[in-house]
Amino acid sequence: MIFVNRPGRRNRVAEGGKCPRQSAARHSEGRPCGMLRGVPSTRRSILVDVAIILALAVIAVVGYKYSPLLLPKADLTLAPAAGCDLNRQACHADLPGGGRIELGIAAHPVPVVKPFNVTTTFSGLAPNRVEIDFQGVVMNMGFNRVTLAPAGDGRYTGEATIPVCITGRMQWRATLMVETDSMRIAVPFLFDAPVDGS
Repeated sequence: MIFVNRPGRRNRVAEGGKCPRQSAARHSEGRPCGMLRGVPSTRRSILVDVAIILALAVIAVVGYKYSPLLLPKADLTLAPAAGCDLNRQACHADLPGGGRIELGIAAHPVPVVKPFNVTTTFSGLAPNRVEIDFQGVVMNMGFNRVTLAPAGDGRYTGEATIPVCITGRMQWRATLMVETDSMRIAVPFLFDAPVDGS
């Protein structure tokens, strides 16, 4: 194929997609003309990978900062009985004016990356909806929330799983969220996991 330079026109592309007037070294690489201008494909690929990593890092930071907002605002927050440990026994919180909310985990101690049964028992209270949310106290461990189902006699049950932390043992907050006709109640229970024997 013959190439003719004409004023105001770019050279036609030779057969095989080679640039007609590129250097012999670049010509031997066999790259299309468009690749000679701009950023090489390898560099573009690296830039795309870096951009994706930065975007994921930003999402992680934002999620960690605003994760408390995932918990609905409670009208009443109750403190569990002092000194109670879910790794050993069920724990409870007393309602003002009478009544009690009790939370029990079937496995002792509480396991990680293994399903375990959760049971809540209510006296003096008729919930419409019961959920339990597990959050790391010092580290964001993702979304770990379970809706408990009514089981009769004031009991609600469900199955939950919490992930393992790469640093090993850490403190968890199990927030029991209860909705009634008139209010939302939150009861945060603290426990460590994993502990010896879990």
